[in-house]
Amino acid sequence: MKEKFPEDRYIQVKGLNIRYWQIGQSDSPLILIHGLGASAEIWMHNIESLSRHYTVYVPDVVGFGRSEKPPGPFSPSDLTRVIGDFMDELGIERAHLVGQSLGGGIALQTALQFPDKVDKLVLVGSAGLGREVIYSLRLMSLPGIGELLSRPSRIGVKIFFSLAVNNKEVLTEDFLETYYELFKLPGAQQFLLKTVRGIVGMRGGKDDITLPIMTNLHKITQPALILWGKQDRVLPVRHAAFAHEKLPDSELHLFDSCGHMVNLERPQEFNRIVLEFLSDSKAS
Repeated sequence: MKEKFPEDRYIQVKGLNIRYWQIGQSDSPLILIHGLGASAEIWMHNIESLSRHYTVYVPDVVGFGRSEKPPGPFSPSDLTRVIGDFMDELGIERAHLVGQSLGGGIALQTALQFPDKVDKLVLVGSAGLGREVIYSLRLMSLPGIGELLSRPSRIGVKIFFSLAVNNKEVLTEDFLETYYELFKLPGAQQFLLKTVRGIVGMRGGKDDITLPIMTNLHKITQPALILWGKQDRVLPVRHAAFAHEKLPDSELHLFDSCGHMVNLERPQEFNRIVLEFLSDSKAS
């Protein structure tokens, strides 16, 4: 049966049209930030459980999903500012942030740039914690090859997400068809390539992107939960150990037999661990 998603909402953020979902009636806001090439739909198995305890906001990061795809280059710092402006537009003064992959890097930068906006952090296979990255993304940084690898097709979408999971059974036909339709949207391929080439080269993650995060992790005082799949092929699990060592107040949980998107592969366990962490009396 086809997944039923929340109602799409749109908001203008500094002139950009951002699609988001809003679920829940709590006074405590929680923002889910997806990763590279993904969208709000990547949280399909998490939002209902989390929304029983929090008002959950699920934006499509600018340039991805059904949000507007600006023609010019957008750096991770630009994406971070849009998240801050998104919160301002919705009147969210402070929130818990859950970020997956690129979204984890955005969450970390938000905590560094706008510390007063962040309660707790949940980092899911987070970017920004080291140079090592899967070779498919490195190849996408190359002219011509990147255009070929990112050309929208059903088989391309399947390969893209297959590399990010350990259990390929979670990639249902409906899931793959949803993302094929999103990848086909005007400007989607171009924005994906611009983003990849801004953060990754053939040597891996670019130093001007990773080092400002890695060298400033000790400044993040908010409680942080680090979640990682032991079989993550996109970003190695040693990045999780590095974050756990450098973040002053952090917990680390590793998922065995799991890849880059633990929220998709192990949603029940993910939801339980996240809710336990967020409800802990150790709130900042």
